[in-house]
Amino acid sequence: MAKKAKNGDGGEKPDSLTDDEYEAALYDLQVELVKFQRDIIANGEKVLVVMEGRDGAGKDGTIKRIVENLSPRETRIVALPKPSDRELSQWYFQRFVAHMPSAGEFVLFNRSWYNRAGVERVMGFCSPEQTEHFFDEVADFETMLVKSGIQLFKYYLDISRDEQKERLEARRKDPLKQWKISPIDAKAMAKFDDYTAARDEMFARTCHKRGPWTAVRANSKKHARLNVIRDLLDRSDYGGKRPELVRPDRRIVRHVDKALLKSGFLAR
Repeated sequence: MAKKAKNGDGGEKPDSLTDDEYEAALYDLQVELVKFQRDIIANGEKVLVVMEGRDGAGKDGTIKRIVENLSPRETRIVALPKPSDRELSQWYFQRFVAHMPSAGEFVLFNRSWYNRAGVERVMGFCSPEQTEHFFDEVADFETMLVKSGIQLFKYYLDISRDEQKERLEARRKDPLKQWKISPIDAKAMAKFDDYTAARDEMFARTCHKRGPWTAVRANSKKHARLNVIRDLLDRSDYGGKRPELVRPDRRIVRHVDKALLKSGFLAR
């Protein structure tokens, strides 16, 4: 029986997965991903996934499970560093354009141009005017990408306040995750409400026909990873697809609309 969610993560969540259940489901989905990429390459398709979310929400782990059995020649992960002085003087979207997929490529952005609507805005790294320019331009930018033949998928991984606190504390104690620690981590909890408000406005102003958002309740890493993959495959056409394997759990992953923002699905 499904259990009621806690810690501000509204709605219901499925029962826990055992490690064996998770690994079996992940294997089947990774086989589907290989079929998916085979068609991308054969048909010269261009697929772009934008992975956004709160600090500690599991973006790295989700991307890792998506790509770990795919062809490294046709798969790229883009995680851009802080912009240089030269890049700061450019059109905001300019540095992202060079990393767009060419024919036969599958590209995943681990954070993207949406830094401007989230981290940069909340942390004061950009001005209110720059934020407004971003909101004015982003739908047109993404529409140009889609019209050029790019298949665009936008995911936002969301976790509760308590879950974020637990994960960021665990990160600080893990010697293998020291590379993930940044000064921004220390302020993520203090600014949780600010990030919530920024997320909601981002959804309201950047969810459009050519670039809809998909929200993921990621308090359970296992469920989040599996259902991001399912949703991606469910929305894609490829040879040998097994529909029964790629049907996402809508308690975990939902397409963003006005009703979702009022439903309690997202963390507050």
